[in-house]
Amino acid sequence: MKKRLIEKGVKLLASASIYVAEDVDVERIHPGTVIYPGCRLSGSELSIGPDCVIGSESPATLRNVQLGRGVAVAGGFLDGTTLLDGVIAGDGFHSRPGTLMEEYSRVGHSVGVKQTILMPYAALGSLVNFCDVLMAGGTGVSNHSEVGSSYVHFNFTPHQDKATASLLGDVPRGVLLNQAPVFLGGQGGLVGPRQIAFGTVVSAGFILRSHVLEPNLLVTGALGTSGLRKRAYNPVCYGRVEDVLETCRLYLGNVLALRAWYAHVRAPLMVRTPWGAACLAGAQKRLIEIWAERLLRLDELATKLRASVDASGDRAGSLVFAAQRGFVERWPAERDILTMMIAQKFAPSREAEAAINRIAGVHSDDYIAAVRQLSGAEQAALTDWLDSIVTAVTALGRS
Repeated sequence: MKKRLIEKGVKLLASASIYVAEDVDVERIHPGTVIYPGCRLSGSELSIGPDCVIGSESPATLRNVQLGRGVAVAGGFLDGTTLLDGVIAGDGFHSRPGTLMEEYSRVGHSVGVKQTILMPYAALGSLVNFCDVLMAGGTGVSNHSEVGSSYVHFNFTPHQDKATASLLGDVPRGVLLNQAPVFLGGQGGLVGPRQIAFGTVVSAGFILRSHVLEPNLLVTGALGTSGLRKRAYNPVCYGRVEDVLETCRLYLGNVLALRAWYAHVRAPLMVRTPWGAACLAGAQKRLIEIWAERLLRLDELATKLRASVDASGDRAGSLVFAAQRGFVERWPAERDILTMMIAQKFAPSREAEAAINRIAGVHSDDYIAAVRQLSGAEQAALTDWLDSIVTAVTALGRS
């Protein structure tokens, strides 16, 4: 098997130290790729595009991973992950299922992600834990959304649930690569689930606990307080959940919009190369994994809210617990609708379809160049179409 890779033009350095599992299809590993000593490749879904560099700083383990063209993984462990063209991942990268990094996004060393979407050019610094997030924003390699080093997205609550996915930017505008970037300063944290508008700048060392819905704001905060505030805490009883539920629906709507974008816009370009087709399949699988994860977390939240309502006692009639009870009662039907939605095609409008046809008409598989050629009217048509998909999900909370 390794001999066949070498014959194809894959460079194996110290090939005796490189493990290639029997379930790997060598035809899905393309010429020009360099694999350093100690690396391990496995999984029938593994695909490596041309000119990738794997394990240049320390051994890398890749399991059922799809890499586009020119991807660099310095070292680490990647499982069920899709990295599109030009992605760079530093040493110690730990990536679990549900991770999708789009063109030219990058992470520094010792970064942990899962259920994470980084749209083109987004960057994470080093020593970052950034699970359950979708991040968009930026227009290129010199103007991109960024998360500073030593940053944490807090995605697990004292109630022990993970209905906490955060949305930084959004899909309907983010896919057009024309929005102001989001910047989260290092040595800080974001308490999910939160919405952060394009153009938001959060100062270093600050833990953000609220939404920032107005774009282009600087958010700062003092380190420490003059005193501690204490109050009774019951881990069973939840407080207001309307904001959490609204943010969860908005996140799901954006994931659904991105799935439609892949199906209608990206697919015609990606299928032009075998590695692109593999990345398309991987990206679509990642989005389904992310969708399923969010529904699972909302299932868990519904169960916990049922217990919260049961424990509310003489406060059961309050608006807080009425909202919890309302979600518990509506969730089975809402879940059925969401389960059906992920399989829907969401055909574009006539105006959006014209823009999509122009993208498909480019003579290469260069996605970035294809998007950049769009006129303002075409961009608006595509955003309106994607917004309608998001709205289809968020409207469930108002039904």
